Amino acid sequence: MMYKNPEWSYSAVLYELNVRQFTPEGTFAAARQRLPFLRSLGIDAIWLMPIYPIGQEGRKGSLGSYYSIRDYKGVNEEFGTEADLRDFISAAHSLGMRVLLDWVANHTARDARWLEEKPYDWYEREEDGTAKVPWDWTDTAKLNYANHDVWLGQIDAMRYWVEQFKVDGFRCDMAMLVPIEFWQEAAEELHRIKRDIFMLAEAEEDNLFERAFNMSYQWNIHHIMCDIAKGARRVWDLRNAIHAERARYPREAMRMSFTSNHDENSWSGSEQQRFGSALDVMTVMTFLMPSTMPLIYTGQEVGYNHSFEFFERDTIPVEAYVENRSTELYRRLTSLKHKERALDAGERGGEIIEIENNAKDCMMTFVREVDGSRVVAIVNLSPYTIHADFRTGIYAGKYYDALSGERVVLDDHVERDIAPWQYQILVK
Repeated sequence: MMYKNPEWSYSAVLYELNVRQFTPEGTFAAARQRLPFLRSLGIDAIWLMPIYPIGQEGRKGSLGSYYSIRDYKGVNEEFGTEADLRDFISAAHSLGMRVLLDWVANHTARDARWLEEKPYDWYEREEDGTAKVPWDWTDTAKLNYANHDVWLGQIDAMRYWVEQFKVDGFRCDMAMLVPIEFWQEAAEELHRIKRDIFMLAEAEEDNLFERAFNMSYQWNIHHIMCDIAKGARRVWDLRNAIHAERARYPREAMRMSFTSNHDENSWSGSEQQRFGSALDVMTVMTFLMPSTMPLIYTGQEVGYNHSFEFFERDTIPVEAYVENRSTELYRRLTSLKHKERALDAGERGGEIIEIENNAKDCMMTFVREVDGSRVVAIVNLSPYTIHADFRTGIYAGKYYDALSGERVVLDDHVERDIAPWQYQILVK
């Protein structure tokens, strides 16, 4: 059984804000000034990367990792004060946007307050008594989830941000590394405080939606899209994965679709580097797939082609933060997402209904439809010009092109050339 998804989330577009790199100042106050622009772009919720003080011990780079947290109830002075954060959240709320905090439950910094203040058994320990290092994250210390007091400490800290700062939910880092029972207990407590709390898991496990999360990452499909762009896989794999996911997860479950995020950008390269000429069509697909909430990562809204340094200041230059064709594409896609009920996430959206075509290894032709809202997609997911041939049947008729606004007649029998990576989105 899932918690009911918040009303705002069904048609929402999420923005991941990397405070350190978003503005030349790298502060909450400077980021707040750009919130009206993000809202005008169609952003409904802001996910703030971790805003907490960063540990010194084992610090990576000069500024350290966001995910090495020294104090779960503190604010990183690099970004500003508590008052600045409150002002940022208040400004977002006044514009109709929600704010999610990044939550790191698996580990803390190696000089975290909890290591000094909490009992020895709050951490997993080596034989010499030092806190264990999870994986190769040498700037972190592994918490001990065999101790239920750790659960209560985490929940208390999460409550703090909901009660004192009025945040609307959490993006939960590497959620599969701690017991699902912890997330269930946390979600139950958070829902007591705020009925429409939203929980996003950085994970894909089947049990995430059992009284814990509203949405999980769509990592598998993201990697398939990357491989298709590189020519390493074909459209069959994407089609099969989409249908497999609909069978695997509850009808109400939401999935976060993306072409980039902080991990992909910093460690695998910018979306331009990873997708090349396929970037636009793959971006469009993140708005069209069933049950998905699309994500826009810092800089994508202006097509900034750069892989950010993760542990240093590496800000978007002022001259690069200007509206361009990427901005316009996102603005049109967010408008489409908001207007067309068929594209809602969770149980409210339309299922994907495929129209058979003659090039299913390269192209997808499909419909999503619900309650009078219909979206028809014709997408060439290949580097080849395709001589497409398909029949639309009951979906033939008069439409508008969702991205150009032009009137279009979709014939019963479509036969035409479709250029590499070309797409057309039609609405009634």
